Amino acid sequence: MVPDNPTKRGLTFKPQMTQMTQIKTKREGRGATALWPLFICAIRDICGSQFQSFCFLILLLLPQPLTAAHPQRVVSQSVGTDELLLALADPVQIAALSHISHDGRFSPVAEDAKRFPAIKDSDAESVLRFRPDLVLAASYTRPETLALLRRAGVRLVVLDRFDTLEDIYASLRYLGRELGQEGRAEIVINRSRARVEALTTRLKGVKPVRVLSAGLYPFTSGAGTTFQDLCDHAGALNVATEAGLKGHAPTPSEKLLVWNVEVLIAAGDDHIRSRLGELPHYRMLPAFKAGRVVVLPGPMMSSVSHHRIATYEALARALHPERFR
Repeated sequence: MVPDNPTKRGLTFKPQMTQMTQIKTKREGRGATALWPLFICAIRDICGSQFQSFCFLILLLLPQPLTAAHPQRVVSQSVGTDELLLALADPVQIAALSHISHDGRFSPVAEDAKRFPAIKDSDAESVLRFRPDLVLAASYTRPETLALLRRAGVRLVVLDRFDTLEDIYASLRYLGRELGQEGRAEIVINRSRARVEALTTRLKGVKPVRVLSAGLYPFTSGAGTTFQDLCDHAGALNVATEAGLKGHAPTPSEKLLVWNVEVLIAAGDDHIRSRLGELPHYRMLPAFKAGRVVVLPGPMMSSVSHHRIATYEALARALHPERFR
């Protein structure tokens, strides 16, 4: 539990100046300010006709305001924002990634992520220990964590749309602007579009395979989900969407037999096949009995970034192998 007192969380705050301190500061600076006209006149007499060039040189040497400075200590709080940040930021901009960024069971970019520190946990305290000037989070981040980060006064960007590729492209552009990496964002988007276009051309004219998202939890994926987006790009027809299901809905086990499921799609490893067989509503399906189960790694199935395109390609190969010979 994070204490309410910010100083106990390792945070430091600049104390506010009292009225007396402000008055004292003004008085102490007044004498030095009064000498500026005499100093300028003396320099003008010395430099003569070169006085204007001297003034121009002084202006060049003066520190420039940093109003447009880009963040230099960015902390990503979720795996999804890890993926986007690693694709766009300069390495020196990344202060830390999510607490599971190094774990290949959850992150599709685990090997790349290991070059950077990871926060200890997903809570606000773990994030703030890295003194970020920008924190990236997702809408599925715990509300209390987001509230604490806002109270700390850190700039917070919360990404909240991941259902389609256009949502991902919008997130890439937005984050590119935040990081000062607009050009890099467009490069990632253009490469992604090229891969999707190539896959679409390869699958042109295929008969969609009737598929169902299967898992150990009693839910399946209908319209408006990342699984539906996967089906849209891999030559698949989501029977749950066809039946009118929206979002992640309870699996209607009594109806599965009449949905004519040709292939089950599951996330995990090879052990998931036997575990699905323990559930009667999957075990009775002709597709399961015939061994027509496609298992994709969990990080690929759950990706909310442009890395999802690799999942399109993997599923398309599994459903339409004749198009990849």
